[in-house]
Amino acid sequence: MEELRIRKPRGATKRKKMLGRGAGSGHGCTAGKGTKGQNSRSGGVTRLGFEGGQMPLFRRVARRGFSNHRFKKLYQTVKIAQLNLFVEGDHVDAEALAAKGILKNPKLLVKILGNGELSKKLKVQVDKLTSAARQKILKAGGEVLEKGKKDKVAKNGSESNS
Repeated sequence: MEELRIRKPRGATKRKKMLGRGAGSGHGCTAGKGTKGQNSRSGGVTRLGFEGGQMPLFRRVARRGFSNHRFKKLYQTVKIAQLNLFVEGDHVDAEALAAKGILKNPKLLVKILGNGELSKKLKVQVDKLTSAARQKILKAGGEVLEKGKKDKVAKNGSESNS
């Protein structure tokens, strides 16, 4: 049986470009560094972000204030008018909102905004509500239960511990 020899395809390996080895090499003289200037000389390296003496970008841009981006909570917002898609007496939570196509991801936090009007009595259980949204749900005869405050249930404007 003949021995199989696996070879690299042509052009798979390239020779290293030899710089500064005379005019005949094609990369002699300035060795690809251009003519004159700081970076053409040995040891001539500018630091990261250097813009040739111009005020660098990291010094031009303001860096004020505090950003709590590491622990920031991002909410998917739902307008209260969108809740009119539900049937009277339905239980509204992230999964139900996603099933109706109002939310894209039921695993993310949900906040209901008070934009629009609500004409149906619903049981709403979400992560957060605006005060206007809470009033409109209760005014329509519904119930509000926030996920973060499980012991607090608001029913027809009154709050009680259960």
